[in-house]
Formats: sequence, C-alpha cells, structure tokens
Amino acid sequence: MILNGKVAVIYGAGGAIGGAIARAFAAEGAKVFLTGHSRAAVEAVAKDIGKAAEAAEVDALDEQAIDKHLQSVIDSAGRIDISFNAVGIPGKEFLGSPLAEMDVKQFSLPVTTYVTSYFLTARLGARRMLPNKSGVIMTVSALPARMGFPMNGGYGPAQAAKEALTRDLSVEFARQGLRVVCLRPHGIPETSTMKEVFEIKGEPAGMAWEQFTGYLASTTHSKRGMTLDEVANVAAFVASDKASGLTGTTINLTMGSLDD
Repeated sequence: MILNGKVAVIYGAGGAIGGAIARAFAAEGAKVFLTGHSRAAVEAVAKDIGKAAEAAEVDALDEQAIDKHLQSVIDSAGRIDISFNAVGIPGKEFLGSPLAEMDVKQFSLPVTTYVTSYFLTARLGARRMLPNKSGVIMTVSALPARMGFPMNGGYGPAQAAKEALTRDLSVEFARQGLRVVCLRPHGIPETSTMKEVFEIKGEPAGMAWEQFTGYLASTTHSKRGMTLDEVANVAAFVASDKASGLTGTTINLTMGSLDD
C-alpha cells in the first residue's frame, strides 16, 4: 500500500471527488481525517471507509476552525502528511449568466471562495508539515482554468488562480521538503456538479442528459468521460513517495480534452 502509515486531511470530503479521494487514500493505507461543511455528508463517507477515517464539521473558509481541527489531528495522530482541498460551492450561485449581465459580487464569489479556501488549508497545513520537512499539499482544478466557456462567471479565473497558487506554494516550500500538486480533471458524469451544470446550462439549451454527457465524451481522445476512481487513483499516487519528483505542477486529467 503506497500510503501506508500516512496521515491525510481532506477538505470537502462529503463531495464526490473528495469522498472518492478519501476512499482511495484509506485503501492505500492512510489514516484519513475528513472534513466538510455538512457533518452528515462527511460522516457517511467515514462510515463507508471504517476505522481508518474520522469525520469533523469544518468550515474551510474559517481560519480558526481549520487551525483548531489541524491541531486536533496533530494531537491524535502526531503529524500531517497530506492536505487535500476538494472544496466546492453550488454552481447555481454563479453559473448561467453572461459576463456582461453579471454583477461583481456574483462574479467574485467563486474566485474568493475557491482561492481563499485553498490558501488557508495549504498555509495552515504547511505550518504543521514544515517542522518535519515532509508533506504533500494538493487540490483540484478544472478545464476552465485553461479554456474559455460561456456563462461560467468567475469559475474559470478561480481555477486558474488555484493552479497559479500551486506553483507559488511549491516554489516557497519545495526546498523545505514539501510538495504541492494540483489535479485537473474534466466533466466527470458521476458527480452532482456535472448534473448541476447540465441543469443550469444544458437543459435550457434543449439538451437531454445523454446528449450532454455525449458531448463531454466527444471532446476526449478516448471518447468517454473520466471516472471518479481514475481521479482518486491518480491522487493516491501523487500523494505517495513514489511521486517524489512531482511538485509545482498541475496534472492534466482531461483525457485529451486539453492538449499540453
């Protein structure tokens, strides 16, 4: 097991991607501390995993709450090896309006939420990792970080900022033994996020769900969507010592939708 003995904190663990990553980390031997805005959703994932998981309700935009939880992890497990931010917000709050008609508050919501949460969890996690000169900080972005889409509001800029922050965190922490890596998947049909995007943008355009997912698949080289398990398995490898050469980069998991 490539994460045997590792201690991981996962933010947004009640969501589809966060939950899948939590399960993959635990399957590879990690002790996982799961957090989320909804305790019930996080506890459901922890129950599914079993004794290797502990759940807590933590607002990933509340610096004091994050810090208090991290200290409880240190008190319980002795250290933190992996911090993964998979925090998301409902698309209905910012998707679906043309930029010319969008007010600044709606545009700024994903930018301030995603970037602030990643900054706080990364910075506070790094403070616990630096004394040990070892650790991995991770997050997830999306294809709009690198490609334009209509009626996405501030979502694309938010994801691009997370990728930029990944590079900046790495250049400051790498010589002190920490790695920082971002994953960039695209259009995972299993997630509630994609169903929400369909309801906001696909249905009003007259598309059926099969047409919507078919379009997503058509943009990939393999003509299919990526699965949650595929994303989670890559995350487990990147978090492991086997990926010690990876830092300051974003892993392209768009299956060819975006050519690097």
